[in-house]
Amino acid sequence: MGNGWYGWPLERVLLLLLGLIFFAIFVQVTLFHYRQNFRHWAMWVPVIEAPLAALFCVTYVFFAPAWVWLTLVVLLTAAFFSGMVGSFLHWRGVGERVGGYEMRNFLVGPPVALPAMITVTSLIGLLVLFWR
Repeated sequence: MGNGWYGWPLERVLLLLLGLIFFAIFVQVTLFHYRQNFRHWAMWVPVIEAPLAALFCVTYVFFAPAWVWLTLVVLLTAAFFSGMVGSFLHWRGVGERVGGYEMRNFLVGPPVALPAMITVTSLIGLLVLFWR
């Protein structure tokens, strides 16, 4: 067992995985919002926020001073609330389409699950940071 992963606490592994998840979310949300030509200023929030959260999650795994922890807490809290706002905006966007809240509008309209993924991923990150 000579590799560097042996003996890592679960919190460290979870933060590394959360960093990878935030990066994947960043790729997906950027593609979706680019497709819509960033019509609303709020579309830029997850595009900027997700890679920062990914970067600070991974940074905290390998380099853990207090300022990185504090920055990560602020980023994850902001991502939690912006994910909730994004969920509202996406649900409203589905309802504004012709026909309202019909199944076809959920299929072709704004993805209602993606902002919820940001909210839940941020919540998991905050739980990892504060769990004692």
